[in-house]
Amino acid sequence: MPITAEFEYVRPKDMEEALHVFSLYKEKARALAGGTDLVVHLKEGLARPEVVVDVKSLPELAGISLEGGRLRIGALATFTDLIESADVKAKFPVLWEAALTVASTGVRNRATLAGNICSAVPSADSAPALALYEAEVVTRGLGGGRRIPVADWFTGPKATARLPEELVTAVELKLPEKKHGGCYMKLSRYDGEDLAQGGIAVLVFSDNTYRVAACALGPVPGRCRAAEAVLNGGKLGPKLLEKAKAALLGEISPISDIRSSKEYRSHMAQVMLERALQAAVSRLFGKGPEYGEGSVC
Repeated sequence: MPITAEFEYVRPKDMEEALHVFSLYKEKARALAGGTDLVVHLKEGLARPEVVVDVKSLPELAGISLEGGRLRIGALATFTDLIESADVKAKFPVLWEAALTVASTGVRNRATLAGNICSAVPSADSAPALALYEAEVVTRGLGGGRRIPVADWFTGPKATARLPEELVTAVELKLPEKKHGGCYMKLSRYDGEDLAQGGIAVLVFSDNTYRVAACALGPVPGRCRAAEAVLNGGKLGPKLLEKAKAALLGEISPISDIRSSKEYRSHMAQVMLERALQAAVSRLFGKGPEYGEGSVC
């Protein structure tokens, strides 16, 4: 399908020029990095910008680095870059595991983490892991920069806290101080390229504290505080699992659509939570499946 929409194409020579374009056009400007969502939306008429700003040559947006216990993921970093990063795999394994489940190899080669969260679909695979690691989204505009906690980033389906004149420059994650194990569990209709019908991510710490996050089980992805409150301080066992699953059901709000019913999503959310917790506890003690194995239901 060809792109029939008309728009200006700008390839800024530096960040200052890019920010001037966003300041001038605001919501009528769209950034082009990976393009895996934008190009589809242009073809289908879902996006009608007046200007497309190609940011792929801006060095400030590139790279993945780990310094001082913080991982910086530049806005141009692709999911393949995440998968190939030794720092991500070793220090932030739940994000690494989630990256493996995103779409297909071809899409992962182009799609960026920043683009994934800017699209802000409820099923964004990266979002639960970012919530667990208490990520911040770094933005810049002509008036300065902001650091937005990922807990405040998603404001609704396909809506974020980014201002129209701002550009996302990076996503930063904080390395947990305590020993932990984790897991991302994704519900898909088949192996390969598919959006999540539901996703559950967990971190289990050595002091029996827990973090739980979900995607595709409500209007926005994010932490599951009620389930965490039930789990915190306890050792995982059948009774605690049942209480946590009940708490999870009380805080998710899945929908029925062409891909799945809300009843099926609710049931499988409990299954995924149990499997993810069991895998995370096993990994905490150096056992269980390797990261990336068995993460798709």
